[in-house]
Amino acid sequence: MKLLMLGGTGFVGRAVVEDALARGWEVTVLNRGLRPPVEGVRELHGDRTEEGGPEALRAGEWDLVVDTWSSAPTAVRDAARLLAGRAGQYAYISSGSVYRFPPPAGNDERGPVVDASPDDGATDYRQDKRGGELAAQREFGADRTLLVRAGLILGPYEDVGRLPWWLNRIDRGGPVLAPGPRDLGIQYIDARDLARWTLDALVAGLHGPYNTISRPGHATMGELLAECVAATGSDAELRWADPAVIEAAGIEGWTGLPVWLPPGEVYDAMHRGDVSRAHAAGLVCRPVAETVRDTWAWLRSLGGDAPHRADRAAKGISPAQEAAALRALGA
Repeated sequence: MKLLMLGGTGFVGRAVVEDALARGWEVTVLNRGLRPPVEGVRELHGDRTEEGGPEALRAGEWDLVVDTWSSAPTAVRDAARLLAGRAGQYAYISSGSVYRFPPPAGNDERGPVVDASPDDGATDYRQDKRGGELAAQREFGADRTLLVRAGLILGPYEDVGRLPWWLNRIDRGGPVLAPGPRDLGIQYIDARDLARWTLDALVAGLHGPYNTISRPGHATMGELLAECVAATGSDAELRWADPAVIEAAGIEGWTGLPVWLPPGEVYDAMHRGDVSRAHAAGLVCRPVAETVRDTWAWLRSLGGDAPHRADRAAKGISPAQEAAALRALGA
């Protein structure tokens, strides 16, 4: 099997490349050459933000294409247009963010999506991802395009800073502000499980949209943070706080305290989506302990400093914010 990975040096793209190589596939990657590729791939260079960026794709044939692009839909359009006659199927790693916000609990693939165009430049993340979906489908046809609507993605190589922030904070030890309730369910996917399912789905000829994430409550905030303590071997003491305490301290969920959201409309949108279609099609999600342990091992191999995407805001609260919230909790 011949795979073309558009990207392939960071997070989800790297997980896809490693999974494909483990299957014995022939893998080609197209990227800007800013980071070293996985050993064993054929590398092509091109900057998709510039005119003529995908020109390196004018020659060659592939069975499958995977694209993780998350900016201007025109970049997906231009690459897919070049490849449509020389590649079999196209998987676009999209996002649950394409649904009109906030989608209700139990939202499935039939939920209404945002308005977008495959001919748009960069606008915002939601419209960019939806425009990318439309671009891929227009050039390859709906029956040859797989739309992988992922939600929260964790695991090794994470360059967004969610799980790495928790691991590094807990590794420092001491009292840790833990957002409750501790039995609050979370919904996410390990990038390696996302990669495996995407390649399996392409081989099986699946097409159309799939909400590709764990079932709601695959883990809880309590389990996630307890596994961070176990993985790091830290003496951290988790101090559980009700959402009202966190709100009173001016701390935001998702960005200030990554992964966590207080129960309510936004929580339902991010952690209670319907994923029955992808799971019926073979999606299997590994235990939270494995994701946490392997992410910590990767972080340690880097000295604790994870790479961070320039287009994403930094995650986590400052020591001063945490200290103030812990004082309020104690009071």
